[in-house]
Amino acid sequence: MDFGIAGRKAIVGGASAGLGKACAMSLAREGVDVTIVARTLANIETAAEEIRAATGANVTPVAVDINTDEGRAEVLRACPAPDIVVNNSGGPPSGNFRDWDRAAWIAALNGNMLGAIFMIKDTVDGMIARKFGRIVNITSSAVKAPISILGLSNGARSGLTGFVAGVAREVAKHNVTVNNLLPGDFDTERHKSNTQALAKVQNRSYEEMRAIRIGQVAAGRFGDPAELGQYCAYLCSVQASFITGQNLLIDGGKYPGTF
Repeated sequence: MDFGIAGRKAIVGGASAGLGKACAMSLAREGVDVTIVARTLANIETAAEEIRAATGANVTPVAVDINTDEGRAEVLRACPAPDIVVNNSGGPPSGNFRDWDRAAWIAALNGNMLGAIFMIKDTVDGMIARKFGRIVNITSSAVKAPISILGLSNGARSGLTGFVAGVAREVAKHNVTVNNLLPGDFDTERHKSNTQALAKVQNRSYEEMRAIRIGQVAAGRFGDPAELGQYCAYLCSVQASFITGQNLLIDGGKYPGTF
């Protein structure tokens, strides 16, 4: 299927590895010019080289903290008129809510709620003017089924979810869609660190905890980041113009509910 987005321009956050990199790779395969962002210069340049080699696409790496005003400004200088924005930021630390002070909560809100909101604010009006826009926020399955040790993430990402529910309906008539992708267990470094944290809390080995987590997934495995990348690319397609304001769970059947 031709997604109809060749020649479009995209900004993808957290794209040096894991889910962000997979989203950038899938968009690049569709002929999108991608500006990829992460904090570490060496890592984002390596990712850019890999994406170029695999796809032949135009890839611009930017090494900044996209959740700061200065970082967003630099990204928007590199890609001033994006058609597609993929908001993706690493989650805050796991732990016990009794140990988190105000500074920890503010950092979580900035990284997993406010950063995405301000990126939407900075780009959505240009999308409206051009009559095309796709915004995808990579949040977490924890928005739907909270994970106790991820309280900072549960709270911050839920706040973003509430904001998106309103703004998506406001801009839909301009062919601008805003959706959230809720990844479950994907085989990434972040998932590995969370598994290690759970193992410590439950006094288990990492290998035992990993096996338990795989057993909780109906598909019997962890997800490949490339699978989420393809889902993201579809949401950015011309065919997905009637999908907006949705929280789309991709978790291999782990969530047991009907709704």
